[in-house]
Amino acid sequence: MTMPITIAVDAMGGENSPDKVLEGIKIHSNLTSDIRYKVFGDKDKINSLIKKYKINNNLIEVFHSENIIEDSDTALGAAKKGKQTSMWMSIESLKNNQSDAVVSAGNTGALFVIAKLNLEMIENIDKPALSALWPNKNGFNVVLDLGANVECSEKNLFDFSIMGAALHKALFDNETSKVALLNIGSEELKGNATIKNTYQNLTDKKNSLFEFHGYIEGNHIMDGNVNVIVTDGFTGNVALKTAEGTANFITSELKKTMTSNLIGKISSLLNIKNLKKFKSKLDPRLYNGAILLGLNKPVIKSHGSTDSLGFANSLKVSEKIIKGKLIEKIKNNIN
Repeated sequence: MTMPITIAVDAMGGENSPDKVLEGIKIHSNLTSDIRYKVFGDKDKINSLIKKYKINNNLIEVFHSENIIEDSDTALGAAKKGKQTSMWMSIESLKNNQSDAVVSAGNTGALFVIAKLNLEMIENIDKPALSALWPNKNGFNVVLDLGANVECSEKNLFDFSIMGAALHKALFDNETSKVALLNIGSEELKGNATIKNTYQNLTDKKNSLFEFHGYIEGNHIMDGNVNVIVTDGFTGNVALKTAEGTANFITSELKKTMTSNLIGKISSLLNIKNLKKFKSKLDPRLYNGAILLGLNKPVIKSHGSTDSLGFANSLKVSEKIIKGKLIEKIKNNIN
């Protein structure tokens, strides 16, 4: 009999927590039958929400924490709050093999620091990378690094390629992982020395986990010709914020146009199904759940401002990477 998966949940991180966290657990638990949750935070508030959302008590175990890490805390300040915070306790549960993954919507910098203090890096990996899913024309891209490392060496980018491909394979086992380096041009001569050397290394050192497809420019990220896009954390974070801003601009302008006059309102009613499909394609809640890759245990960062549906998706991501044996895939392919 297969043992159920246990996800450690920091219930106090992010906006509107722990309410959205417990409602997210309810949404996720309705979609699966083999997941258990260890929830860390204010026990009274959490137990009240378990009753409110009618969560099966057999699926959930609550652990009280005295302190909370605030979004305004520095990473170092958060670590100094000690081991009685919901974030620290949830990660410690993972460290002690009491859980299979941890999910938090809390302070990103604090999560990175506390995770690195408690968990070991996978052997031969120098730096962790923050990765997330982006939609493309054919499905999804895995994009990394999204801000964990401002500067990266060619070895870091090479490692990121393997970790990104392993994540893609864990999430989408039936698809071929196709890796590309984000660059200012698609020609081999374009880019700085680090990018060029990484290109050469990926060309020379074939890996059965993925196909290497060279360079990709920012305007082709969503084309769907590749599905793992690798860059340094500075460039990746700028690309992420640009994509988020563009998506918000498009949806807000479309809504404004479709509701500004009678003809627009009639047109929106006639195209309601297509508009809902378009909106869902750009809905960030459906892609919520960034993964800190490189550690020997899965750590998932939910966006702090997401709602219960977005948090439920981060739980779904954690479930899929555990079932897809992400850590094992990285260990088997890293040099």
